[in-house]
Amino acid sequence: MRPSVCIGVAGGTGSGKTTVAEVIVQRIGAHRIAHLQHDAYYRDLSSCDPAELLAHNFDHPNALESDLLATHLAQLKAGQPVEVPLYDFTRHVRRLETRRVEPRGVILLEGILILAEPKLRELLDIKIFVDTDADLRFIRRLRRDIAERGRTVDSVIGQYLSTVRPMHMEFVEPSKRWADLIIPEGGFNLVALDVVCARVEALLAEASP
Repeated sequence: MRPSVCIGVAGGTGSGKTTVAEVIVQRIGAHRIAHLQHDAYYRDLSSCDPAELLAHNFDHPNALESDLLATHLAQLKAGQPVEVPLYDFTRHVRRLETRRVEPRGVILLEGILILAEPKLRELLDIKIFVDTDADLRFIRRLRRDIAERGRTVDSVIGQYLSTVRPMHMEFVEPSKRWADLIIPEGGFNLVALDVVCARVEALLAEASP
């Protein structure tokens, strides 16, 4: 099997990473892409009591099992399928079932902290950082956490001030230095997405026998 092209899409919470990833999938073709999210690799917290959960920092790199993700990326690049965890964000536990991901010509990884992890960076052929103003990112996160994760407004604001913003400043924002391409406006920046998709197609052509 010819080598895979591994793309990483990073950026702060609510920056538009998923939109960028979706555009890449649409343009390159879902049948050619193995798509993974760093969020699926949150550590299981089923043993924690409510007080521990309330104090848990979900925005620190240690909250995610990046070693397992790096192993999965390496296996996919080697042409082997992987079993990706499924995470329940309402209970903060990993579900018993997993999601089987088959190797493809393109591996697409998205996540807030992927460029902050050296073990992940070294596996990426194209490193993208989606750069969006903090106020827009917060509004998007607020809407998402209320609609999709059953959170209250107060709990989202409290978490944002206590961990999300400090961790963004400490880990996410500095990781921008490792990006090959910084995309302002996320999925609305069509010129940048044209460049990314053209580069992916060029790498796939080089890898073809």
